Amino acid sequence: MKILSIITQKGGAGKTTIATALAVAAEKDGLNTAILDLDDQATSCFWGDIRQGQNHTPALAVKDVKAIRLPHVLEALKSAGCDLVILDCPAIHRDIAMDAATPSDFVLIPTRADVFDIRSMRQTVDLMTSIDKPCAVVLNFCPPVGKELEDAREGIKGIGVSLCPAELHNRKAYSRAQQSGQTAQETEPKSLAAQEIIALYTYTLNQMKEGSDHG
Repeated sequence: MKILSIITQKGGAGKTTIATALAVAAEKDGLNTAILDLDDQATSCFWGDIRQGQNHTPALAVKDVKAIRLPHVLEALKSAGCDLVILDCPAIHRDIAMDAATPSDFVLIPTRADVFDIRSMRQTVDLMTSIDKPCAVVLNFCPPVGKELEDAREGIKGIGVSLCPAELHNRKAYSRAQQSGQTAQETEPKSLAAQEIIALYTYTLNQMKEGSDHG
């Protein structure tokens, strides 16, 4: 069983959008997948409730989990034959970030392409570095034009952390899909948003596989 954490210590970076979209991509790829929502706001769980109520397929297990119970829940999912667990983590909480990152095979750190978000993101990078956890930053809500995006890329590379080659832009397809308990690759499968998610999923899957090969 593989474990992927979506962690950043600043709110509004799009963690839940990424977690749910990657989970659907994994299910469609034949992986038995679960989302564990560690955030008290339980946004992934609300998304899962809408999805279940509208009988969307593939069906996904989305569970509200307290960090203290995480090891027990992970063990239960492993015993049940789960292939991939995605941890949707809250902002701010350093302790929960550590609890989630420790058992994870890989960590995605989403950030917006602006100086304040990147500054906050660096705290999460430092935290992952302190426990030698494989991770990569993924740029989210990228603007369509302007030099901010290129500046953000250069700034992230300067920190010395891996930068995900797949970037998610500020597209309405993401928010439209979430309102119906779906993801962009389901509601608009030929959209640029769908292509971005598939690229991110492919990258993340490869990173987890490489980690296993080196482990």
